[in-house]
Amino acid sequence: MSSVSPFLVKRPNSKNLHPISIRIIKDRKPSYLYLGQAIKLNQWDSKNGRVKNSHPDYLEINQLIISKLSKANKSLLNAEIKEEHLSSKKIKKQMVSNNESDFFKVAKAYLKNIENRKKFHQLDIETRRVEVFKEFLKKDKLFFTEINIELIMEFENFLLSKRNLSRRTVINYMITIRTVFNLAITNCSADVKLYPFGKGKYPIKFPETQKIGLNMAEITALENVEDLTKAQEYALSAWLLSFYFAGIRVSDVLQLKWKDFIDDRLYYRMDKNSKLVSLKVPDKVFKILNKLERNDDSVFLFKELEGVDINDNRFLRTRIKTATRNFNRRLELIAEKAGIDKKMSMHIARHSFGNISGDKIPIQMLQRLYRHSSVTTTIMYQSNFLQKDTDEALDKVINF
Repeated sequence: MSSVSPFLVKRPNSKNLHPISIRIIKDRKPSYLYLGQAIKLNQWDSKNGRVKNSHPDYLEINQLIISKLSKANKSLLNAEIKEEHLSSKKIKKQMVSNNESDFFKVAKAYLKNIENRKKFHQLDIETRRVEVFKEFLKKDKLFFTEINIELIMEFENFLLSKRNLSRRTVINYMITIRTVFNLAITNCSADVKLYPFGKGKYPIKFPETQKIGLNMAEITALENVEDLTKAQEYALSAWLLSFYFAGIRVSDVLQLKWKDFIDDRLYYRMDKNSKLVSLKVPDKVFKILNKLERNDDSVFLFKELEGVDINDNRFLRTRIKTATRNFNRRLELIAEKAGIDKKMSMHIARHSFGNISGDKIPIQMLQRLYRHSSVTTTIMYQSNFLQKDTDEALDKVINF
C-alpha cells in the first residue's frame, strides 16, 4: 500500500510557523519531504492539502506542492511498473534533482522566508552575504557536493585578506552558509554526510570581543557637559535615557511613546524579542522628559519616527538606522567636549550600565534588567565587566 499527500506539521517551529511537507507512505512506513516553506496554521486548507489565498505567496507554494506530488507519484508508478521494491525513503531520495542541489537556489528560498517574515534589516544583511559568496566563487551555481572544508577556508581567507573583514564578521558569513546548508539537508537537497561544519571540520566560534563602557566619573561628566548645540543636547538625552533604563537598545528608545509612561513607570514591548517590559522611571529621566519638545500631536518621545508607518518594517528599519547614525556622530563631538577619550555611540550606553553595575547587582536581577531570555546570556555579557576579582588576585601575587 502506498500514498502521497501534502502534510502540514502540527508542531510549530521557532517562528511559530508550521512547515509544509510531502508525506510518502510505502508499505505502511512514512517518510517526509520538507518543502522549505512554513505558514500559519489558519493559512492551511487541510481538506484540499493546499495553502489558502490569505498567504501572499499561496500560488507559488501550491505550485511547488503540486510539482512534488507529481514527482513522488511518478516514482511510485515506475516502481509498480518495473515491480521494484522502493521504500518511502528511497522514493524521497529520488525526488531530489540536481537543480534542487544548487546552493543559490536554496539560498533564494531562505531569503524569501526572511522577506515573508518582514525582517528587512536581516534580509539586507543576508542578501549581501550571499552576493559576496557568489562574487568569491565567480559563478552563479554551486552544488552542495562542491562545498567542503577547503572551499570554506578559501572563502575565509578571501574575506580576511581581500575584504579586510574582522574575524567576528567572517563568522557571521559562515553562519549564513551553514544556515542554507541546514535548510538544504532538511529539504533533502543536500546529504548530511557532506556537512562541512562542526567538530573536526570548520568550527563556528565567535572570537571574544572587547566591550568597554563608561565609568561613573565619565557619566557624571556627560550629565554636566556644557556648550552643546541643540542637536547635541537632543542626542545626549537619547543616550542618557538609554543608560538610565539599564541600557535599553536604541531601536526601543526611538520607539518609546509618551503614552508608555503610566504612574511613574515605563511600559513598552521590546523590539528585538517582543517581550513586555515594565520599569520604574528614575528621577533623572523625568528631567529629560521635561526637556523634550512635545505638542498635542506628538506620539513619540523622539521625533525621528513621527508620521512613520511602524507596520512598514523596511522603512522603519531604515529610519532607525539613519537616526542612530546621526546620534552617534553627535555623541562623538559630545565626548570630546566632556573630555572622554573612549568610543561613544548609542550602544555604549548598554555597555556603560554593565560596566558600572559590575558585581553590585545579583545576576538574576541583571537578567531582568537586561531582558535576557537566559541567565547564561547575562553571565557571558557581564563577564566583560567583572574585573575586581582578577585585579585583587594579581595584586596578591605581585605586591610583595
